[in-house]
Amino acid sequence: MTVGVLFDIDGVLVTSWQAIPGAAAALDAVRRRAHPLAFLTNTTSRTRSEIAASLCAAGMDVTPDEIVTAAGLTAEYLRSTYPDARCLLVNHGDVTEDLPGVRLDDVNPDVVVLGGAGPEFDHDTLSRVVGLMQQGVPVVAMQGGLSWATEDGVKIDTGAYLPGLEAAGGGRVTVIGKPAPTGFIMAAALVGIDPEHAVMIGDDVANDVLAAQYVGFTGVLVRTGKFRQAAVESASGTPDHVVDSVADLPALLDALGGEPGAAD
Repeated sequence: MTVGVLFDIDGVLVTSWQAIPGAAAALDAVRRRAHPLAFLTNTTSRTRSEIAASLCAAGMDVTPDEIVTAAGLTAEYLRSTYPDARCLLVNHGDVTEDLPGVRLDDVNPDVVVLGGAGPEFDHDTLSRVVGLMQQGVPVVAMQGGLSWATEDGVKIDTGAYLPGLEAAGGGRVTVIGKPAPTGFIMAAALVGIDPEHAVMIGDDVANDVLAAQYVGFTGVLVRTGKFRQAAVESASGTPDHVVDSVADLPALLDALGGEPGAAD
């Protein structure tokens, strides 16, 4: 049975868009072995085209069509769930290219859309979001990641704000990207494989690995990016496999023998 591979990007292939040692060679090796693959990312500061260009600049041959972003998943959700709704977008970065069919309106919104955290998540803006929630306006978060790794250290992300917004706003926030199941299932469909025949490799034990395992993937955690041993020890489950970096992935896939879940 053919094994498909889903790659997290930030912290697995690159850090601050600089290639992690061995990442390009590992990606080439996975392609040579004819494993179906895609890239599943919570990055909401860049479009698919920009992400692909950055990966190519880092020595990895990736096309926009291979990338599944939280923004793209959110656009599909908004089009089907809130057609023609006016959406207030709070996001660090311009990703409107990946939001086709979504009507943006920051004056009188029907829906609040939260993207990646940054300076835009200031006191006044978040207070307005809470006020809208109290009026019954639904809130959709592109992703629920707690943090990401940069050359300057760990930065908190949207997921760190969601519990407070829900408590103050008196409502629930719908999360689309990781760690919600939607992104994993859609990315597997993109490469034409069932979740039980898919491997997810990430640097976040909860949002990447355990969340993928929850929907039937084999989870592979790398010791790069925002990996912290303390987070692994306090996690709600155990990764199927832990490797030093993505450079070790081809050997692991060979050891799995085409059957996810085999012994490490």
